Amino acid sequence: MEEAGAPPAWWRTIGQRYPASGSRLGSAEARYSFRVPFYQRLGEVPRKRHVQFREDGSLLTEEVMGLEGFTGNESILYHLHSPCRVMELAGFEPIVRDEWVPEQHGHRHFKTFDTEPAGDDVSGRRVLMWNDDVEISLCRPSSSMDYFFRNGEGDEVIFVHEGSGTLETIFGDLPYSAGDYVVVPRGTTYRFAPEGPQRHLVFETPGLIEIPRRYRNQYGQLMEGAPYYHRDIHPPTELRTVRERGEFPVKVRVRGGFQTYVVDYHPFDVVGWDGYLYPWTFSIHDFEPITGRIHQPPPSHQTFAGPNFVICSFCPRKLDFDPLAVPIPYHHSNLQSEEMIYYVSGNFGSRKGVEVGSITLHPSGLPHGPQPGLAEKSIGVSETHELAVMCDTFHPLRLTAFARGLDDGRYAYSWYEGGDGTGSAAGEDASGAGLTSHL
Repeated sequence: MEEAGAPPAWWRTIGQRYPASGSRLGSAEARYSFRVPFYQRLGEVPRKRHVQFREDGSLLTEEVMGLEGFTGNESILYHLHSPCRVMELAGFEPIVRDEWVPEQHGHRHFKTFDTEPAGDDVSGRRVLMWNDDVEISLCRPSSSMDYFFRNGEGDEVIFVHEGSGTLETIFGDLPYSAGDYVVVPRGTTYRFAPEGPQRHLVFETPGLIEIPRRYRNQYGQLMEGAPYYHRDIHPPTELRTVRERGEFPVKVRVRGGFQTYVVDYHPFDVVGWDGYLYPWTFSIHDFEPITGRIHQPPPSHQTFAGPNFVICSFCPRKLDFDPLAVPIPYHHSNLQSEEMIYYVSGNFGSRKGVEVGSITLHPSGLPHGPQPGLAEKSIGVSETHELAVMCDTFHPLRLTAFARGLDDGRYAYSWYEGGDGTGSAAGEDASGAGLTSHL
């Protein structure tokens, strides 16, 4: 049992191999499956690996950045300076987590929209919930980064709810805009250059963020039945080699904290790279919903896979077309799962009190589904216009004191028609907006 405030165990056991695609089977096929199934190259690289490569007579430094030892995906980068070069080991900041353990076990509703901006695009991340497989944070930065950041222990998926800008990285510039998932592999040095106010939902994991295995053929190509294609995946657009010298702080997440290093060269000193490992974006608006004659289960909306969790996208779509279909999610008990849904946009009239920026948490051990009367009202509805992001985990999620301050305290009663009125279906509209609210 971890002590309250201690960093999660997964930051201390990073050497463990995690099965891919949300599977708990540690097969070789799962461990070594493709993450980003196509090759990229930017800048100048030599004809062969591991041979001399010079600029103005000076030998460049070759760095192999890879996963699973030397058997997983990798990229090879060519630096002006050794990436090991450090002029100062500065401060270490341990991660202190204030856990909230509710006295009662029940469904939760967190209202996040009015959270006050604080920090920058990294320091402003405020953890809502976590387990040993994934950490889920909300970020509304109030300032810009005056340092560079590298997650040395985990992959990141940053969902951009509001804002746009450029993620500046050692692999080049990666533009992003509202609706984008920004996927950043561990070990990537980066800095946000935001444009306008930002609102991010951040997932961090010690495992690998992957494209679900069932969407890919044996060669890694996305298949015809997949809800997105290679054209929808956007790698860095431009590599800018910076030759500036000075003092540059690089903050690295390692060993349950943040270690700051100071280097005497600009970290973006890469003159070229190629490979399969790099940051990329995918827009939730490019997800092609899978629909059917009768209601499709949540896995049909899966977008990414992690160790013992999945990330799904609920997008505007046509609903079930069987004459007897009930076009609203059925009640279900995910006996081995916990379900977090973040509401992005749309009219959530089918659940009173759920609004843009709301997060609902349906923990394991309890059934959940539509509020009273809404299944009947949904009959005949042909489409929905909501946008939401879901994370399902196989293991229970722990909550923070920050989450406690956002909890409405009444959501668990929203299925009780005679309660405080929160869950009454009377007068609510089931016109097609909000139908994913009950997943």
